[in-house]
Amino acid sequence: MDTIFALSSGRPPAAIAVVRISGAGAHKAARAIAGGLPPARCVAVRELRHPESGERLDEALVVRFDAPASSTGEDSIELHCHGGRAVVDAVLEALGEVEGLRAAEPGEFTRRAFENGRIDLTEAEGLADLIEAETESQRKAALALAEGGLRRQIAEWQDRLLGLSAMAERAIDYDEEDAGIDPALVEGCAGLAAELRAWLERPRAEPLKDGVRVVVAGPPNAGKSSLVNAIVGEERAIVTAIPGTTRDHIEVPLALNGVPVLLTDTAGLRVTEDEVEKIGVARSEALVDRADVLVWTGDAASAPGHPRRILVQTKADLGGEAEAGALPTSSTTGEGLKDLLHRIGELARSVLPAEGTIALNRRQALHLAEAAASLSQRTGDVVLIAENLRGARSAFDQLTGRAGVEDVLDALFSRFCLGK
Repeated sequence: MDTIFALSSGRPPAAIAVVRISGAGAHKAARAIAGGLPPARCVAVRELRHPESGERLDEALVVRFDAPASSTGEDSIELHCHGGRAVVDAVLEALGEVEGLRAAEPGEFTRRAFENGRIDLTEAEGLADLIEAETESQRKAALALAEGGLRRQIAEWQDRLLGLSAMAERAIDYDEEDAGIDPALVEGCAGLAAELRAWLERPRAEPLKDGVRVVVAGPPNAGKSSLVNAIVGEERAIVTAIPGTTRDHIEVPLALNGVPVLLTDTAGLRVTEDEVEKIGVARSEALVDRADVLVWTGDAASAPGHPRRILVQTKADLGGEAEAGALPTSSTTGEGLKDLLHRIGELARSVLPAEGTIALNRRQALHLAEAAASLSQRTGDVVLIAENLRGARSAFDQLTGRAGVEDVLDALFSRFCLGK
């Protein structure tokens, strides 16, 4: 396998730049530009020189890691250089002159960590989410995955599965045909399946990652777009006195007290003969159905049934009494906006996993559901039970990345930045 190198810190200029080298030739390559290396897991100051000309490039801290006790599981080196553009470019150019080295692809260091057993696929997904995290809630959820929370839970489930499989295989080999199935085997499968189903009922990662979908809906000219603009603090939606101005939905990502939200303005809901508006109305209806939180700007009698609905009376500055249960708001004066944001935030939090807990993404939930389905199949034949247990183990292997996930790996590691 090639020895790779890349800048792993932020784009220069910066105070410090970290250049990583990983692979069988990492130590040899580092000696070519830094001379003698420190002992493993120790730091030393070294002059960096061009391997061909001997020109002095920089004075840097050199950190050495020996396989397998490194982040990638390979011999690796970190060069902590000064973070100017010219310095970084000179060090990278010099490494490119060392025989056997090549520049790393995005995500290649983390992929090697996965391939060398340092992390599993769930931890790699957590690292990708951690890099992309923009809110505190996203950071905590990603950190729970990246630090191996789900991996440890899966390992515990796999240990139980192996015990049940051993029990089933023993029964096949040694039990008499009329002995019947050991109740402990049946109860063990049912208990594990119930535990997996409980995990599947937890709040999922998608609203946390993509944002809780808050849809503002109602009839035309009900002040939806003005309300969205007032919440966002800028003119994101076109506002006129003409009903039906909004023909398509507009999405605005926000963070409300650390909660990621995707605020969506929609076309007014009404019967129309305008072909373009019909499309907008149909899209609005679909968005209402998929909303995590619905902000309804029409009268309560026409409001869709939704478990997390907020009734809003817009244009409260123009007078008129609000319906019972409706929150008076004004996009002009700001009346009620603080209370509305508070209510949205409370409902948004209710669909998110608790902070710091493990939330399954779509791929993880799919394989966990496959394992639960295999364990839930009822049969009086111990051979079929053993086969169902093998199916559950296969689902866990795909969950952790041990088997059948090459396309997933390509998609995942392409999300990583260069040097990660």
